[in-house]
This record gives sequence, structure tokens and C-alpha cells, in this order.
Amino acid sequence: MNIIYKKSEITFAILWIVIYIVALSTADNLSANMGVEKLITLPVCILLTAILTVWISKNKHTTKYGLCESKIPAKQLLFYIPLVIMASVNLWFGITMNLSILESTLYILSMLFVGFLEELIFRGLLFQAMCKDNVKTAIIVSSITFGIGHMVNLFNGSGADLFSNLLQVCYAIAAGFLFTILFYKTKSLWACIITHGVLNALSVFANEAAMTPVREVITAVALIVISLAYAVYISKKNH
Repeated sequence: MNIIYKKSEITFAILWIVIYIVALSTADNLSANMGVEKLITLPVCILLTAILTVWISKNKHTTKYGLCESKIPAKQLLFYIPLVIMASVNLWFGITMNLSILESTLYILSMLFVGFLEELIFRGLLFQAMCKDNVKTAIIVSSITFGIGHMVNLFNGSGADLFSNLLQVCYAIAAGFLFTILFYKTKSLWACIITHGVLNALSVFANEAAMTPVREVITAVALIVISLAYAVYISKKNH
């Protein structure tokens, strides 16, 4: 990995994006074929996380990629309350048990690792590779790439329909923008990782039967407004 990294950090980041998408899509399909949700996905997530974190630690990149404390006190960031609201989005219209206890556990653990990996890849590797040349471009590309990456849900057998997926892409771009700004200002990825992981994990308890098209739009708009408003607030911090 060091050879590719030293030659081009952007190529290294893109390679990890491709590996991640292909590996997770394949693992999800295999899990579905075996009849147990996330059975293969969790081990794959653990493996990818181990490889990436060991490489980062070995090469002393933990601070560069945000695996460190925030440079801004939580008090100055409204104690991350907007992030808590965002993380709870899947519980807004009720709670239900969609999977068995085993599958729910596998799902929750997988999603926590997914949050870690996606933040480290899109906010860490990709953003840091680009921000040396142009910070604004890096923020935009990291955000849009993160959002568009969710279109894979149309083809990976997750059952997502076009309307719901397009809404997901829109609010994922907004959330990606917020997470990138948060990382850029605080120099830490942990708030992004935790929010992202918890948001994804709680989707296993979402009451999908209550999600009408109108509620989907309301939810997407709410997430976009919260993300953009909080991003603007954070961007004004001088730290």
C-alpha cells in the first residue's frame, strides 16, 4: 500500500473507495444468499477496518486522518446536539423489530464499522489527499462523492427504490458536507464516525411501514437543513 500512497494519495483514496464498495456489496449479497443478514458483511468490515487502521497506525497517520481528540471544545459546538438529532432520524416515526436478535446484532455491529470506514475513507483519505491543493474543492468532492456512493444501493440487492435512493443521495451529500466541515475545523473524525455509525445502526429498528413518500421528503429536508445549518455554524469557528 505504501508504494501507491507515496505515488499518489488521491489514487490511494480512490482505490480504497472501490475496494470498500465492491467488498461490502459482495458481502451483502452473499449474506442474503445464505439467509442471514450481514453474516458475511460483519467479518469483511472487521477485516477492512483492521487493515486500514493498522496501516494508519504503523505509518503514524492517526493525527492526519483524525483519529485524535477535537481541537474545539464540545461547548463551542453546541455539545454536538444537532448530530444527536441526526443520529436519531431512523426512530422519528416509531420503532420496530425488523430482524431476529442475531441478525439485528450483526446489522448493528456492521453499521458501526461502516460508519468508521466511510468516514475514514471519504473524510480522511480522500479529503486529506485533495485539500493540500484546494480546500474548497476537496470539501465539495468529498461531500458529493460520499452522497453519490449511496446510489450503489440501487444495484446491491438492498431493495431500495429510485425515489427513496435519490432522497438518500441528497441528504447524504448534505451530511457529507457537514462531516467534512466538522473534520476540517476540529481535526478529529470521532464525532463524524460515531454519528454516522449510530445513524446507520439504528436503521435496523426503523418503522418502514410508517414511511410514506411525504414523510420521506420531510425527513430528507430536515436532515439537509440541520446538516447545512450546523455546517455553517461550525465553519464560523476560528479554531
